[in-house]
Amino acid sequence: MSHYRIYKDHALYFVTFTVVEWLPIFVAEKPCCIVTDSLNFCHERKHLDIDAYVIMPTHLHAILFDRDFDGDRLRQTLTDLRKYTGQQLTGYCLSHMPVCFAATLRAAAGKDRRYRFWQAGMRPEAIYTQHFWRQKWNYLHDNPCRSGLAREASHWRFSSAAYWLEDGESEVVLTSVEW
Repeated sequence: MSHYRIYKDHALYFVTFTVVEWLPIFVAEKPCCIVTDSLNFCHERKHLDIDAYVIMPTHLHAILFDRDFDGDRLRQTLTDLRKYTGQQLTGYCLSHMPVCFAATLRAAAGKDRRYRFWQAGMRPEAIYTQHFWRQKWNYLHDNPCRSGLAREASHWRFSSAAYWLEDGESEVVLTSVEW
């Protein structure tokens, strides 16, 4: 049994989506907006609630759950999210990034597709305790600081840190987790 999977009877998850070969795609506003717009669409139309998120240059982390705690629907929503954003971000790369990025996406594709944007899997980790939730929440918000990209977590635009830590704004509709 895999440690990294979405269980039918569990609600809250920490997930990571990583670009193939760790390509730095999220260094411009447009690819980040593709992700945030997609998260908001899933919130509005697919019952996805997002507690926290951060978009780094090569990957993103999020703590999320299905509004009705439906594990099967959450799994399908995340599959749809990865498929849609992968297609949109591949298109962005083909028209805006160096040719070597397209070659890397093509080389990662395999036989069932022309390009692959996301690495296989999203490493979903079920969150069972408030302590583990707080660890993951702090980890994802501190990621830009640990990477040397921001002095304060709340200074990183594509993150929920400013919203939660300073009553700032967020690019994504957020839902608080109550323990």
